[in-house]
This record gives sequence, structure tokens and C-alpha cells, in this order.
Amino acid sequence: MKIKCIAIDDEPLALKQINSYIEKTPFLEVVALCHNAFDAMKFLANNEVDLMFVDINMPDLNGMDFVKSLTQKPQIIFTTAYSQYAIEGFQVDALDYILKPISYASFLKSANKANTWFELNQKQSESVQTTQDSLFVKSEYKMVRIFLSEIKYIESSNEYIQIHLVNDEPVTTLIRLKVMEEQLPKDKFMRVHRSFIVNLDRIKVIERNRIVFDHNVYIPVGDQYKESFQAFVDRTFIV
Repeated sequence: MKIKCIAIDDEPLALKQINSYIEKTPFLEVVALCHNAFDAMKFLANNEVDLMFVDINMPDLNGMDFVKSLTQKPQIIFTTAYSQYAIEGFQVDALDYILKPISYASFLKSANKANTWFELNQKQSESVQTTQDSLFVKSEYKMVRIFLSEIKYIESSNEYIQIHLVNDEPVTTLIRLKVMEEQLPKDKFMRVHRSFIVNLDRIKVIERNRIVFDHNVYIPVGDQYKESFQAFVDRTFIV
């Protein structure tokens, strides 16, 4: 199965180069070439994409702000001539960051990183079994059944996650937070931070842009998740 890619760059020659690199890489497939973020938005609204190669320095809406605006986004590899964006790029969970001018060697290194991520993601997805009201996860060499209604929040710790429960000890499992997010019903669970997913039915107190659990657990709402979380608050709470 090939990784479906789009490339976004306002420079025609740069876009042509990325396209040629994707075409010569066996596990990648180019599905769209976009000259700006607005064209990419339109394409994403109606098409499935796994990976985006995004230039940062573009007019009107730059690549970084474009990525931050997406509530459901593919994996990201930034392409840019400006090294000062590297830290910010990883803060939005980008897989990698390639500096221009881009050689095929540097492109392939990033593409291989993406391929490894997708292979691991697929294996982890297969390790989670879901039903209408529960999920089974592997923890300490055994499969544990967890009822969705009993989950308070899920916390990421590197390659592991901790599933915090209402009346039991947390369950630790070797799964990325992104994988777990994809398995949970979106009308009941929401990613509110790069490290946290919360059960919306368990939210009782919100204080200073933080979700409060048990009076002593404060979960921050990350900048890129504020809009979708505020929409939930507006629907649910009387303010």
C-alpha cells in the first residue's frame, strides 16, 4: 500500500522537484500538487491524504499557520529555506523538516522516516480491538478490556499512553496517542493537546483554559485545539 501525498509550494520549480522525488520513491504516491494553502484546503476537504510536504514561506497563509488551522490533519513534512522554523515545526507534531535546497538523499531520509511511522501505526492499530462500548488493549502481556464510559482522559508518554480510569488504576500500553485517537468515537472523545485526549462526558470543570479532573489534575488545551474545544464548550455549557 502506497502513502498518498500532496505537495504544497508557491514556487513552481520547487513543487516540480518535490513531485519528481515522490514519483521516484516506490512507497509514495502523489495525489495532488498545490500552489498555495487554499488549494490544499479544498483538496483535503474531499480527498483522503496520508502525508503532506508543506513549504512554510508562502504568501497570504504560510505553511505553519495552515497546518495549525487543520483539526484533522495528515502527517506533515515541512520543506523550507529557513531553519528558524524547526522547533515550531516539531511543536505541531511534524514528522520531519527538510531544508532547501533539497537533495533526493535528504528527501528520501525523510520519506523513509514517514514510511516507518506508517508501518508502526498500522501494527499498533491492529493491536487495538474496539466494540461499540469498549476497547481491548495489550498491557503487560495481556489483553485488557476498557469500557469507554470509564475513561477520564488518555495521556501520552513518548511511545506509550496511559489510560486514566474513573475507579481503577491507569492502564499503560505501547500505542501512540494518534493511533488511539483514530480508534475512539469522535463524538465522545477529543484531542485537546499534543499529549492528551479527554472523554467529553467526563468534563465537569474548565478553569483558565484548562480542564480540571479530580480537583488536582489540570489538562491544558493546546493552541491548535482551542477552536474545536471552544465549539464543544459553546454547545455544552451555559455561559
